[in-house]
Amino acid sequence: MSYIAAMRSENPDARVIIIRRAPPDFSDWEQVRALILEAFAYMDARIDPPSSALRITPQSMQEDAEKGALLLADDAGDLVGCVFVRPKGDALYLGKLAVRPGLQGAGIGRRLVDAAGEEARRLGLKALELQTRIELTENHGAFGRMGFVKIGETAHEGFDRPTSITMRANV
Repeated sequence: MSYIAAMRSENPDARVIIIRRAPPDFSDWEQVRALILEAFAYMDARIDPPSSALRITPQSMQEDAEKGALLLADDAGDLVGCVFVRPKGDALYLGKLAVRPGLQGAGIGRRLVDAAGEEARRLGLKALELQTRIELTENHGAFGRMGFVKIGETAHEGFDRPTSITMRANV
């Protein structure tokens, strides 16, 4: 299965972003890891505990993709965004949604979420679900504008306060 979602504008020189599912033989895990680390770097001084993105490996990413799928945003062969998705109850869980920092705010994240929604519907799931850190209020707002609502809070092991919120959107 392939997701094709091209982004065009009235400007003929504008980027065309293709959203696609990583094929079974995908092997460029280091490029995905580099994108995630670049996209999540701004969080380093803001969140506690540190992001699990710092612990990802090619093997762990491959295992995550095998539990569901890896959706990629491609700009003429250049990886500019990604999200891991996997079924979780009646929802499709989105993990490590990342967009290259210079392109954040250009709609690539929304296209990835839209492709995840398409995958959820294909699987007969009712919703999308994700977690975002409690400190990242700008992310709460961005996901809210995509139709996500807060459904809960969780605390990482060893913490006596909420460290993340869970958000959900119907598909």
